[in-house]
Amino acid sequence: MTSGRIFLSAIAIALATACAHAQPYPSSDIHLISGFAPGSGADVMVRYFAEKLRLITGRTTVVENKPGANGNIAIEYTARSKPDGYTILVHAGSGIAGNQHLFRKPPVDAAKQLRVAATINRQAFMLTVTPDQPYKSVAELVAAMKAKGDKASYGSNSVQSKIAGALFRKAAGLQAVEVQYKSGPDTLREQQGGAIDYAFHDPQLASVQAKQGRLRLLAVASGTRMKMAPDLGTLAESGFPQFNLVGWFAATVSSGTPEPVVRQINAWFNEILATDESREFLNNFGSDVWISTPEDAQAFFLQDIRTWGENVKLADIEPQ
Repeated sequence: MTSGRIFLSAIAIALATACAHAQPYPSSDIHLISGFAPGSGADVMVRYFAEKLRLITGRTTVVENKPGANGNIAIEYTARSKPDGYTILVHAGSGIAGNQHLFRKPPVDAAKQLRVAATINRQAFMLTVTPDQPYKSVAELVAAMKAKGDKASYGSNSVQSKIAGALFRKAAGLQAVEVQYKSGPDTLREQQGGAIDYAFHDPQLASVQAKQGRLRLLAVASGTRMKMAPDLGTLAESGFPQFNLVGWFAATVSSGTPEPVVRQINAWFNEILATDESREFLNNFGSDVWISTPEDAQAFFLQDIRTWGENVKLADIEPQ
């Protein structure tokens, strides 16, 4: 056998071996990464999709909670994971985008190291107070906070709540002090205990707490009203036209994940989102369903990174 034939034979054997060992996706457990504390509103949403994925794929779906650092722990873990589709971050795409500008040295370059496979929803953070406070409108809250001067305070626990709080403080001419917490439940507990005057909460937590009579919703931070809360006015309607902060959740994987796998993940999530059950679930958690293609999802993600950079500058937030 000539050397050329030996070489071609070796390639054929290698290809045959590779094909024999190739396994269809998915062929093992799928891990959904949650950047939130167990039991928080957003974590409940992650677990909802984990269960739905289990039913569709027939594979075990494991939720791994990695809260902290504005979601950066979960984001970095996902970005550095093997690009095979078995590690999926269900997280706020807007939060990932904002982190690129809130930190001088973000742990990952999101535009290069992450790929959004599917969008999930659109949502707007909600300006809230507690029911025992006298404020029934944004105007009443602003007047009271101006009177308190630098004794006024508000809570934050995420990229979006931090930026929303800073923009509101600047737009309203307040001297309120930001108090940072690890999670939404932590912020809520301190707010209900009277430690802070107001807070911007994610709609998952805010809408549930409002229905239970534990929070009063004053406005949403989006430019237009949300379908899930059509009677709740916007900050723009309350005299702050510059407010148009829309958050969104997505299923994100590490860059380099094979395109067929990305498309499969997109198809799974779109199938879940197309059901009336999921629409009702997301509406009850304060958000509107958002179905998209992988291409549109990634394009929006890259644009959102630029948008949140502009928001950080407008809020006069110094990167940490």
